[in-house]
Amino acid sequence: MTLTVDEAEHGSWTVLSIQGELDLVSSPVVRKRVHQAVADGRRDVVLDLSEVLFCDSSGVGVLIASRRLLHSCRGRLRLILPARGAVEGSHVNRVMSALGVRRLFAVFPDVAAATGEDTDEQLSA
Repeated sequence: MTLTVDEAEHGSWTVLSIQGELDLVSSPVVRKRVHQAVADGRRDVVLDLSEVLFCDSSGVGVLIASRRLLHSCRGRLRLILPARGAVEGSHVNRVMSALGVRRLFAVFPDVAAATGEDTDEQLSA
């Protein structure tokens, strides 16, 4: 399965919607898109992972590197993961939890919640 990344703007937020498998082969695509957003001056990024069907440790590594990059330039990174129990994304939730990194991220259930300008609190998806 191939990976696709679609980009949209929601207020000050750049939303990168990722579909497919986030693994060793495809994770450089996501890394490049996040770096390009930062290079273009965008500091508020949402990664919509609701359509990611598989994620390995290299995919999680890209998420951590993206968090670090945005933090270093005083930006914000938010993730969209579907609610617990949803078929899509449940694998990503399990992998991130198993690796102990899910708590590092602000996680939201959908684009509307993630791009709300007045909320900075982490929500449990």
